[in-house]
Amino acid sequence: MLELQKVCFTIQKEGEDFNLIDEVSLRVPSGHFMAIVGPSGCGKTTLLKTIAGLNEESDGDLIWNGRNLAKEKDFEPAEIGYVPQFSIAYDQLTVDESIESAMRLRVRTENFDELDKRIDTILKETGLTNLADHTVKVLSGGQKRRLGLALELVTSPPLLLCDEVTSGLDPRSERDIVHLLHQLSQRNGRTVVSVTHSLAHLELYDSVLVLHEGRVAYHGPPEEITHYFSVDDTEEIYPRLARQRSEKWHLSWQKHREAYYRKIEKRRDELTDQQEPTISEEDSSQAAKSASKPATKPASKPATILLEENSAEDDEVIVSAPSTVITPGVTSQFSTLLARRWKIFFRNKGQVYLQLAILICFPLLVTLFHERGNENIKRFSDRYEGTIRQIQEHSMVEKSYLSVGSAVSGIVMFQVILLSLMGSNNAAREIAGERLIYEKEKFGGIRPAAYLGSKVAFLGILILIQSLWMAIFVQQFWKFPDGSDTGFIDHTVFLILINAAMTFVCLGISSLMKTAEQSSLLSVYLVGFQLPLSGAILALPENIESVTRPFISAYWAWSGSIESMSPSYRNAIDTVTETSFESVSVCQYILIIHVCVGITAAYIGLRRHQWD
Repeated sequence: MLELQKVCFTIQKEGEDFNLIDEVSLRVPSGHFMAIVGPSGCGKTTLLKTIAGLNEESDGDLIWNGRNLAKEKDFEPAEIGYVPQFSIAYDQLTVDESIESAMRLRVRTENFDELDKRIDTILKETGLTNLADHTVKVLSGGQKRRLGLALELVTSPPLLLCDEVTSGLDPRSERDIVHLLHQLSQRNGRTVVSVTHSLAHLELYDSVLVLHEGRVAYHGPPEEITHYFSVDDTEEIYPRLARQRSEKWHLSWQKHREAYYRKIEKRRDELTDQQEPTISEEDSSQAAKSASKPATKPASKPATILLEENSAEDDEVIVSAPSTVITPGVTSQFSTLLARRWKIFFRNKGQVYLQLAILICFPLLVTLFHERGNENIKRFSDRYEGTIRQIQEHSMVEKSYLSVGSAVSGIVMFQVILLSLMGSNNAAREIAGERLIYEKEKFGGIRPAAYLGSKVAFLGILILIQSLWMAIFVQQFWKFPDGSDTGFIDHTVFLILINAAMTFVCLGISSLMKTAEQSSLLSVYLVGFQLPLSGAILALPENIESVTRPFISAYWAWSGSIESMSPSYRNAIDTVTETSFESVSVCQYILIIHVCVGITAAYIGLRRHQWD
């Protein structure tokens, strides 16, 4: 049983406490189908989120099967299913793949046969069998609502909360979804609570809760609701509510509460008596076989068959989930999330083509400047006597220093900035773009460490491919002017590190921002500031340089690559910039710190609740 005792949810409004949910008390028996209705802004979704634990109650007690959730531990992930208003599936996956992914992430199964059997069961239970191979993006609104329900049924939760799952649907689809929820409430004693703005099909519910300004105005049988509000039709209830304040409705309900709860119990007992079959002697053997089966809650009216595959034998096909659902470990969740991410990546043709275009075009842009970078640096004579010829030679050497130094410095910085852009493109929307899906999966038991690990592994492969290709491709046209065998290797390491630093810093931004648009904009600004603040073009004033330099990844990659060159090329670059350079090891350490900071920020953002 679910019971609420004077539950409140309070926010600050104009500096004062304001109750969005105000002393809500109600009882919902096991195997019950309840609707929460009321005018817009009355607190329906807020109440549902408070029950689910997404909103922490400010006062009161919330009791589930004798356990006080306000004082003891919250729902276990397998105990509750929450179907939000928004889509919680990836458009690129099929219906079957979406359910399989949810199953692998939330339920530990013994083998593939058990997994496959469970998936088939859920497909049949929600009427999605014929749509199993369809991608999510081609589903209609009603079919997506069914999929949302299917994803929550993988753990066979005893409590199923649905938030406006019928909104925006045509009348037929709306009725089909309500019928489906009704059927789900009849299996395994499952309690189903559905928030809806619509007052249609109330006869299918066991009880209806009417909220008004965060308070209970009515909670009783659907057939009594018009009598209680003294109206002829349910459509007149909302105008009737608006005629007086919620305090009066709440006081009225307090007086009649127990009487209506007795009517709910009496209605339930009558339905049970009506649907108890008379067992004849010739049916006794069949009755004996079914005696061990758990009792199911009778329907307020016969369940309507929704699709052709939902035949009369469905109840025998549906297999109950075990009473104890074990959540897979971090490693299992990590592998499932990583495999899913690659599958989504390759099915997003636009993203694949963009990555290929960047991978090909960016190195080509660098090679446009390779000729100047390949020029040999002229050297001064051993003895300088001031002759006209030596003066001319000296002028040519200085010109060579300026030309080569500028070209080499520019080529290195060009590589660094282009890889920074790649990093920003890799991660700016990686978490923010799927935040709502992640929040829903975290609510269902996904560990932030597993999710972050899958992102780091996925992006790490992109970083290696992009950086190594940039280094190797450009090397075929412009030989890195190293003074030792390790020069090019050091340069390649810096290209990997700058890409990784920018990728994971942008991943942190993506995790901390509320929307993908905010994350993308901030990431673009971050890359845009890399070049002017690096000191590669103009040296910054010392007072500014000391403040900004630690945060400019491009400077450390550029400086480290320059330091790995032979002295003659470093001297040539010194003629075109006044910016000082740091040692190779210091630059590597700083970039590694940037990577760690980005990953840490991403983890903090993933741990933080950002449902809304």
